Amino acid sequence: MDLRTLEAAMHAFVQSKGWYEANSPHPQTSKNLAISLMLEASEVLEHYQWGDSAPDSTELAGELADVLLYLLQLASLNGIDLGQAVMDKLKINQNRTWE
Repeated sequence: MDLRTLEAAMHAFVQSKGWYEANSPHPQTSKNLAISLMLEASEVLEHYQWGDSAPDSTELAGELADVLLYLLQLASLNGIDLGQAVMDKLKINQNRTWE
């Protein structure tokens, strides 16, 4: 599945909940989405908090999906082609070294 298909499905979901409406109790601003992205990323980390064993894959998949949904929405609302941004970043990183 490509990013455009996922992005369209995400926008349809958010629209269906009324979250893009001006009077929404969940305003979909860049700031709010960035905060939500970090909160969801923290929920991924929470699965590893007290042990080294792999978390339940179904629960982890749900948390990773939440992270991706917020990331897609944040990129889209800021006019960022996330696929192109990834390719550009990989090109930059190709010439970097890490110590």
